[in-house]
Amino acid sequence: MAKVRLVDVAAHAGVSKSTVSQFLSGRFDYMSKDTKERIQTAIRDLNYVPNAIARSLKTNKTTTIGVIVRDITGYHTSRTIRGIDDFCKSSTYNVLIYNTDFDPQKEAQALQNLRQINVDGMLVAPSGANTHLINEYIDQGLPVVQFQLEHDGTEKNIILSDYKKAAFEATEYLIQLGHKRICFVTQTFDAVKSRRDRYRGYREALEKHGLAPDRELVLYWQRGPGFAKTPQSLLELADPPTAFFTQHLAITTELLEEFNRANIAVGEDISLLGFEDMPMVEFFKTPITVIQEDPYKIGMEAAKLLLSKINDKDTPPQRMIIPCALARRQSCRKID
Repeated sequence: MAKVRLVDVAAHAGVSKSTVSQFLSGRFDYMSKDTKERIQTAIRDLNYVPNAIARSLKTNKTTTIGVIVRDITGYHTSRTIRGIDDFCKSSTYNVLIYNTDFDPQKEAQALQNLRQINVDGMLVAPSGANTHLINEYIDQGLPVVQFQLEHDGTEKNIILSDYKKAAFEATEYLIQLGHKRICFVTQTFDAVKSRRDRYRGYREALEKHGLAPDRELVLYWQRGPGFAKTPQSLLELADPPTAFFTQHLAITTELLEEFNRANIAVGEDISLLGFEDMPMVEFFKTPITVIQEDPYKIGMEAAKLLLSKINDKDTPPQRMIIPCALARRQSCRKID
């Protein structure tokens, strides 16, 4: 069967080739209802499939964006992607997703692959290891918007949660419950501004209430190796923590596993407050108090900003901060 061409659709519909082309590009506001219906009928009758590659060469647009994330299965990330995809669908844009598994080399390869297939722009949850490559593409004119993590503070277009304020309010909530020894459980944060902001919020809440920060109460965690020292060892200190404040869902999950193995009852023996909400928390024996981010809105706003920059290169840089909320549940108890 011969391939149906644009000119065949035009002849079938009784319109010009340029009219069909404009219809396919979404520029049909000026067309009459009858013209649009005839073109739609011709496309359906002939089973015409537009040549996206040819159209992109002509318009210099692919109507496709690339999204690079660290873990597509993550609860927070999946909600962010849903926000991105919903906004892009409403704007007739396609989304290509790359998963890096927290590997900077995979991230670099994803950046290069998306650049090679000529996406119109990229959304990146960055590792911080490929800043030079991202900046190189930006300098070449490729619209890029980053989200989730801010590394060195020089990112020009970025959508983030209000980490510092959320950490301050969470720490202050624990202090108001009577906790004076609060363990801050985190990944290393020297090279990641977003993580430093959380720690600053924690410290400022302690200082506001006359509590001195204690290095002994900062517990570090890494993917793979886990905790730098066991949480149980902190509970054996002469002046142990009465609450743990975790900075990532993966940390919260691993800490719960540690407490379960040691028969430590959350909400009774120890209080726990986590950053990032947990899936199916309503089924927990003791639902965990958390800082709730708004990943869906982050995704929507990131996609909105990127498409704005694609359609107007003069769109000014934006650093958008999305508020968080504290969800009070049963894992934090009041103490005397």
